[in-house]
Amino acid sequence: MSTDAGSTRTTGAEPTDLKFAYWVPNVSGGLVVSDIEQRTDWGYAYNRDLARTAEANGFEYALSQVRYAASYGAAQQHESTSFSLALLLATERLKVIAAVHPGLWHPGVLAKFIITADHLSGGRAAVNVVSGWLKQEFTNFGEPWLDHDERYRRTAEFIQVLRGLWTEQDFELLGDFYRIHDFTLQPPPVDVPGRPHPEIFFGGNSTAARATAGRHADWYFSNGKDYDGFTEQHQEVSAHAAATGRDVRFGLNGFMIVRDSEKEAREVLREIVAKAHKPAVEGFRDAVTQAGKATRDGKGMWADSTFEDLIQYNDGFRTQLIGTPEQVAERMVEYKKRGVDLFLLGYLHFQEEIEQFGSAVLPLVREIEAEEARVA
Repeated sequence: MSTDAGSTRTTGAEPTDLKFAYWVPNVSGGLVVSDIEQRTDWGYAYNRDLARTAEANGFEYALSQVRYAASYGAAQQHESTSFSLALLLATERLKVIAAVHPGLWHPGVLAKFIITADHLSGGRAAVNVVSGWLKQEFTNFGEPWLDHDERYRRTAEFIQVLRGLWTEQDFELLGDFYRIHDFTLQPPPVDVPGRPHPEIFFGGNSTAARATAGRHADWYFSNGKDYDGFTEQHQEVSAHAAATGRDVRFGLNGFMIVRDSEKEAREVLREIVAKAHKPAVEGFRDAVTQAGKATRDGKGMWADSTFEDLIQYNDGFRTQLIGTPEQVAERMVEYKKRGVDLFLLGYLHFQEEIEQFGSAVLPLVREIEAEEARVA
C-alpha cells in the first residue's frame, strides 16, 4: 500500500553519451508554422519509414505529439498512443514516447495500455505527461478546465498513479484527483535492466511545472533555450529533485538546420521566418498567451516567446543548432556540460536530415565527447 508513488530514481556517476530523440510528425504541417517547403508527412507509411531511418542513424527515442483540437495551423493529427504503438511494432530498438493529457486519460487505464505496449515492443514504451495549455481541448469535450497550478497538482497525482501501478502490488492512493484502491496490474511492465518502469517524461516552464518535474518525473523536457536559459531551469528542477532524494534527467528541444556553411544555414532560417504563416502563428500566440498569464509569477510556457520563436512552436530556434556539422556538434556538447542528457530534434525535411545527422553530425559529437572524456 502506498500514498505516494514518487519513488527515488538514481543514476550512475559515470558520464554517458548524449542521447537523441526526434519529434514524430504525426501532426500535419511540419515542425514550423511557415509556408517554406517541408518534405515531411503526417501519415503512417511515412512515419514508419522515418522511425526505421532514425533508429539506424543514432536516435534512441521518438516523441509522438498529442493534439485533439487543431492548433498552430495543423489541420490533421493522429492520436499519440496508438500511433506510438504502431511505430514500436515497426522498429526494433527505438523507444517511443507517447504524449498524454491528464484529465483526458485516467492514469490506471493508461498504465495498463503502456504495459501492453511495453510487452509488445520488448520494453520500449514511454510516456510524456502534458498538463495541458489549450483550454479548447478540454472544454469542447465537456471536461473541466482547472486553474494553472491545479493542473500541475493533478499531473503530480497522475504520475504517482502510473509509477505506483507499474511498480507495486495492491497499490493505493487517496488523492484529491485520483483514488486507487488496493489495485494490482498484471502483468507488470517488462523487466528491463536499469529501468525500474517505463520512463516518464514531463515538461513545462512555470514554477509549478519545474517543481512537479523535480519531485515526480524521470525526465524534464525543456523548450528551446540558450545556455543561460537552460542552466537556470536545470538548477531549479535539480534542486526540487535533490530535496526529495531523486535524480532527474534533462531533454532540450532544438530545431536543427545543418548546411555546408553557416551562411547557408542562416539563410534557411531567414526564409522560414520570412515565409511564416502569420495568421496561424498569431492564432497560436493568442492561444498560448493565456497559458503564460495564467501563472502567478509570469513564468509560464511561452511567456517570453517572440513571434519568431513561435514559428517553431516549442521555441526550437532558441537552442541555435544552426550551422555546419562541426558548429552544431560543438554546441551540443557545450549543452551537455550544462546538464543536457538528450536532444529532442525537429527538421524541415525529416528523412534526409535525420540521415545527414547520422552521417555528418553524430560522429563529430562522439569524437568531441571522447576527447572531453580523455582530458577530464
